Amino acid sequence: MNARNPRREFLAGMGALAGAAALPGGWLAARENLYGRADLSYFDTPIPPGPFELHIGYAAITWGGNDRQAIEDIAAVGFPGIQIRSNSVQEFGSGAALREVLEKHHLKMVALSSGNLSIDPAIESSEIDKHVANAKFLRDAGGLYLQVIDERPKDRAIVPADCKRLGVLLTELGKRIVDLGVQLGYHNHMGAMGETPEAVDQIMEAVDPRYAKLELDVAHYFQGGGDPAKAVEKYSDRLLFLHLKDVERLPGGPDRKQSYRFVELGRGSVNLPAVLDALRKINFRGWGILELDAVPDKARAPKESAIISKKYVEEKLGLTV
Repeated sequence: MNARNPRREFLAGMGALAGAAALPGGWLAARENLYGRADLSYFDTPIPPGPFELHIGYAAITWGGNDRQAIEDIAAVGFPGIQIRSNSVQEFGSGAALREVLEKHHLKMVALSSGNLSIDPAIESSEIDKHVANAKFLRDAGGLYLQVIDERPKDRAIVPADCKRLGVLLTELGKRIVDLGVQLGYHNHMGAMGETPEAVDQIMEAVDPRYAKLELDVAHYFQGGGDPAKAVEKYSDRLLFLHLKDVERLPGGPDRKQSYRFVELGRGSVNLPAVLDALRKINFRGWGILELDAVPDKARAPKESAIISKKYVEEKLGLTV
């Protein structure tokens, strides 16, 4: 093997340069333009987002904790995805065990309802640890999103500092679970700090969008005084997934909770076609979970309500489940 001779290589290189300098200038120009100039104008136009694509799943909450029956019924109705509550952690014992059941029923674990996130500093550590443990369960079940709802402070009014602190906690929780491959979604909710559109704004302003996003519940947002279609556009770059849900307002009851109830899709006051139009406008790609807290007509079973909402989605919204 020949050893390299740096001096010899240097002298050869200098000789080549000298020879090139002696050639006519046109020859060098021709060599430089051998392949022509590259047209880079193509890269001036931003790459457009992918086309609209909404996957439809169903939430197990309607079955009141009987998740095995929920899984069986939701799969039988024909939904490809499911959202399950945190009681499944105890029921199944491990995310792997839940995943095995879901795979037998050809269901995708979309999200886990992880419960409330309190802003009480005294329990901050245990709160974060609880949701991180749930995120690990979700990961092992093959899930995508961890849902949290805030917990309204007791016996006092909400102040702007509360929303800011919640944003900080959501960011911290999101940082703790990002390495698990799980994304954090904040669920706006009646009776919580994030009840009104204004409160949702304050909370989301305090959240680092890299670590936590909005899981928009269109019925809760509507009942809280907002326009969910406008919210879709407003939070287009921070929208993780949605609860597609409907609500009807009832004649004045003795308290606020009895002034409305959630109903099957198409039987309430939420303008769901407008929500869908907004999702199309922003080219949303992701999951919409149909949710019904409890069957409004006690003569019906949860599975029947799921069929009603699926029919509305397919016949009125023109989507394929």
